[in-house]
Amino acid sequence: MRRLVQWLACGAMACWPVAAHAEWQEARTAHFVVYSDDKPAAVSHFAERLERFDRLLRFLTNAPTMTSGPTNPVTVYVVDDQSAVASLAGSANVAGFYIPRAGGSVAFVPRQMVQESANAIGAEAILFHEYTHHFMLSNWADAAFPAWFVEGFAEFFGPTRMKPDGSIEIGRPAMYRADAFADGLPVSSATLLSGNASKSGVDGIYAQGWLLTHMLVFDSSRKGQLGSYMDAINAGKPMMEAARALGEPRQLDRDLSAYMRRGMRYSTLPSGMIPELPVTVRALRPAEVAMMRTQQRSKKGVTPEQARQLVPGARRAAAPYPNDPAAQVALAEAEYDAGNYAEAEAAARRTIAADPRSVDGHLYLGMARAAAAQAGKVTDPAQWRDIRKSFLAANAIDNDAAEPLVEFYKSYGVAGTPLTANTRAALMRAHLLGPQDPDVRMLVAADLLDQGKTADARKMLGPIAYAPHRDDNATLAATMIATIDKDGGPAALAKWREATKGAKKDAKGANAA
Repeated sequence: MRRLVQWLACGAMACWPVAAHAEWQEARTAHFVVYSDDKPAAVSHFAERLERFDRLLRFLTNAPTMTSGPTNPVTVYVVDDQSAVASLAGSANVAGFYIPRAGGSVAFVPRQMVQESANAIGAEAILFHEYTHHFMLSNWADAAFPAWFVEGFAEFFGPTRMKPDGSIEIGRPAMYRADAFADGLPVSSATLLSGNASKSGVDGIYAQGWLLTHMLVFDSSRKGQLGSYMDAINAGKPMMEAARALGEPRQLDRDLSAYMRRGMRYSTLPSGMIPELPVTVRALRPAEVAMMRTQQRSKKGVTPEQARQLVPGARRAAAPYPNDPAAQVALAEAEYDAGNYAEAEAAARRTIAADPRSVDGHLYLGMARAAAAQAGKVTDPAQWRDIRKSFLAANAIDNDAAEPLVEFYKSYGVAGTPLTANTRAALMRAHLLGPQDPDVRMLVAADLLDQGKTADARKMLGPIAYAPHRDDNATLAATMIATIDKDGGPAALAKWREATKGAKKDAKGANAA
């Protein structure tokens, strides 16, 4: 986190068809897998720009070039337009979204946007915004960033422009947020910095968060303030006490207004500083194309009812391809989500028969059997050891696959088997592989509390509690931190157990723009 701060201080399903004759392409780079039904050259160009953007962020923040193995890229689904994204998200107000997962984060973005004005946000700006979230969560996993900065940092990089001559413009004004300032600042700095995201609203967190980030980066008179502020936040100081590093709130309001009126500068990185990077493109097989609709919906996350609606179409699509591992593992996931564990197990076994080294095949075989055993209240230790062999097989194939490690850990709790040091180590390894996943982070925090490591658990909860998109995890994390501070670790662990007892997450939350 300190490297980041130092740099900153210095400077509905039926409406979701897949085109009948789409020629779907897969483009792979070091950090991305892109699926799109565009022409190969266009998909390659898009993926290459994403990889250059990743390299740009690493160059500017001095982050490591590689932070995860080849099994943990961000998968990007490029869909037709904003309405297709909205259909997936279940909200007409979402133009693109990102879901952080240890087993592989995903993003959904439109190829074309409905442009309501010349200053409307573009599809590339949405993806740059969403990927900046992933980059922050992956590289500074143990840092707690306030909501306004999480979105302000993403908005700072969202308008990045890669020009035809190879130069890159950084810190361009987010003109699509201009309307938020039509009547002055959307909210007072005191409200923005208070930590109460709901009072700030969308304009406060996104627009004013961007403006404040921009000023703290580019205004030389503010040098060092952001670093001091973040240090105070991560030292556990109250929000408004930490905000003293930025000056008196009313003066900060005046300075922000003046900064906006002066016209904002931005930087240009010369051509050649961030070179073009290699991309591998292939056309998807017919079986993969047939399962694309299923795959997209499953990866987005479904409720039990949505999963049940998805299964009939998934079965029809997979039926012509009983020996294709991609088709069968997509079917296994759909069946598992719908609670059809016997059918999920059968599809997973077909996957493994077609490709014995399919990590996801072994994963879903274990998950389906574990879920069936849980439903049947199986307590036989030998049966649970046999189930865990699937997770161990997946881990043996790929040591950098996080999800098998998570499921291996969870199986102990479901079976009522005492945890071992090796089991706890597996969970921590999964967190290190996918630090952006809030569900895994919550498990780690609870496990640390169970071990009596209260200070470590509190630190683990911070990034979730400060998240700008308030979901169940964020609410629970904030409650647990407050409980730790007031009543100690055992009481916080009891809060977690009470909140998660019998719970099963059906669809994971997303960061949306």
